Amino acid sequence: MAVAATPVKLGLNYPHTGEYREEGLMQKRGALMAVEEINAAGGVFGRPLELLDRDSASQADRARANVDELAAEGVAMLFGGSSSSVAIAASEQARRHNLLYFGTLTYSNDTTGKDGHLGMFRECYSAWMAARVLGDYLKREYGDKTYYYVTADYTWGHTTEASMRELTGTTDERRHGSVLVPFPGGRYHEIQEAVKAAAESDAEVLVMVLFGEQMVHGMTIAQQMNLPKRMQIVVPNLTLSMVEQTGPFIMAGVIGAAPWTWNVPFEFDYPRGRQFVESFSERYHTRPSTSAASAYSIVYQWKDAVERANSFNTASVRRALEGHHYSLLKDEQYWRAFDHQNVQSVYAVRIKPRDQVMQDEYRQNFFEIINSMSGEDAAPTEQQWRKERRRHDRPEQLE
Repeated sequence: MAVAATPVKLGLNYPHTGEYREEGLMQKRGALMAVEEINAAGGVFGRPLELLDRDSASQADRARANVDELAAEGVAMLFGGSSSSVAIAASEQARRHNLLYFGTLTYSNDTTGKDGHLGMFRECYSAWMAARVLGDYLKREYGDKTYYYVTADYTWGHTTEASMRELTGTTDERRHGSVLVPFPGGRYHEIQEAVKAAAESDAEVLVMVLFGEQMVHGMTIAQQMNLPKRMQIVVPNLTLSMVEQTGPFIMAGVIGAAPWTWNVPFEFDYPRGRQFVESFSERYHTRPSTSAASAYSIVYQWKDAVERANSFNTASVRRALEGHHYSLLKDEQYWRAFDHQNVQSVYAVRIKPRDQVMQDEYRQNFFEIINSMSGEDAAPTEQQWRKERRRHDRPEQLE
């Protein structure tokens, strides 16, 4: 009698509840799709993959406990994210178990910057990379305008605002004001007060450094105050789920950045990316978001690295990833060896008018690509990375 091969367990640590739960749902969908495709093709070394998951609720302590539980269940690697502080905390815990951790949505510069370590690989872009492609566009179109920043008070918000200020030439805080919104748990009235402060300024560009539900509330309040009529609103990191939750009427004209959107494979002719979008859309009756694409890509990248290493050993898989170039859902990407940042093309986007959005089969034709930049041009240089590590008294080599 044939004996079934022992499954290889993968651990997804994602927000099933809390402020970033919509992004978490997309991660799980993308991961499940990759696991099922790989299993249908024979698994890894003839063994099927099994996805185990835990709800982080975007809370660092809970994410750490999840890592401990998943490690005890024998997972071969871990991945997930949405809040950068949570992803950083989870990756540190994974290192204690000698497991690799792959960040899905974790945009803080710190993730692969001052808090980077040998066990952390970030698939998505960083705040700096988003600000590079946005700054390139905004300096051309709004170079002499006054900005105002409404920023989530944690590592992603801080590094995003700092990067945006540097790359848009708005470092003068007396002219370009700002206000912080508590995270996690910033209440509606606190977001309302922050947006009101922006409304009472003389700013012509409002940079809303908020994500998930906080961004949804912030944009809704801005619309109620008629701010889109007198300010260009910029949301540095945009995802399909966030736009859909807020609604295309409110979001129309908003500018932001993304490492991937579902229309990229169609506009730039990437066949594997088109196949992913079509399969995901048919399966889930929605277009895939950035987080779905990230989770899907991570599962495939880990599987391919295991096969190149001919081993599940953490150190062997890590070495197989470092410096590896590949193409999956778009053009070529690679895992940078010195910081484990995924270097890839990045895009500035504008949300289309509602009538164009509604032309899509799933009413999700949100993103007009207004600028693009290669990963090499967008990513911080090794010299910049080393300088940042020195500034925080961190070793200039990952440990």
